[in-house]
Amino acid sequence: MHLDNWHFCGYNMPCWQVFDGGYELMIVKTRVFELCNGNYKNLSELAYAMGISVSQIYRVREGKRNINQKFIVGAFQAFPGCKFDDLFYLVPQSLKSSALVRVQQAS
Repeated sequence: MHLDNWHFCGYNMPCWQVFDGGYELMIVKTRVFELCNGNYKNLSELAYAMGISVSQIYRVREGKRNINQKFIVGAFQAFPGCKFDDLFYLVPQSLKSSALVRVQQAS
């Protein structure tokens, strides 16, 4: 039994996948908060335009919640003339700094 290998477990519909070392995780970040300054008075107005809760807006801005499908759809509703690259960008994150799971290697 070897417990010295690290593996990243990521959920990918419809099954869990295990990725061995050497991969980077891409995190979705947003430019919505910079864009809202000229278009919306405050984050409450932005949340209403996006069709999501004010608490979700604040949690995403503070990094306490990840960007999900509802947030992405809402961003396109609030900023209809924007493309995906205008609203979002990807940031690589090393798997060593993300959620890693130590699993038993099959012998």
